[in-house]
Parts: sequence; structure tokens; C-alpha cells
Amino acid sequence: MTKPPAIEWTELAHRVNDGLDVMLVWVHGSGVDETLVSVYDGREGTYFEIPAEPERAFDVYRHPFAYRELSRIAA
Repeated sequence: MTKPPAIEWTELAHRVNDGLDVMLVWVHGSGVDETLVSVYDGREGTYFEIPAEPERAFDVYRHPFAYRELSRIAA
């Protein structure tokens, strides 16, 4: 039996404010190595993730709606 690939999410920063839950994470393992920002907007019940280059990741974390058009998951 093969073991499923181990992909880990490491939280780098997290904030909750005015119904917004924003988290900067490093996703790594099994050939994956990326930073992304996940956003849950509790006011509207929406969720999206924005892939972020490491040198821009903190700016995306601080201003996720400025980068929303780059999101790859919208629910």
C-alpha cells in the first residue's frame, strides 16, 4: 500500500478583524512549495485563496482584496 503524499500547511501569520479571517500559509511537501493567503469573509460567507510569490506574500496578506483577481478558489 502506498502512503498518500504529505503536504503540510504551516501558518506564518493570521488575523481576524471585522468578520474577515486572513491567513498567510506556506504549503510544502511532495513537490509543492508555495505561499498563499486564504481569506474567509464571514460578512458575506465567501472564501478565496491567493497564491503569492514569497517576496510579495506579506503585502498580499495585508491587502488581500487588492489581489483578489489573482485568486484561484472562490466559494
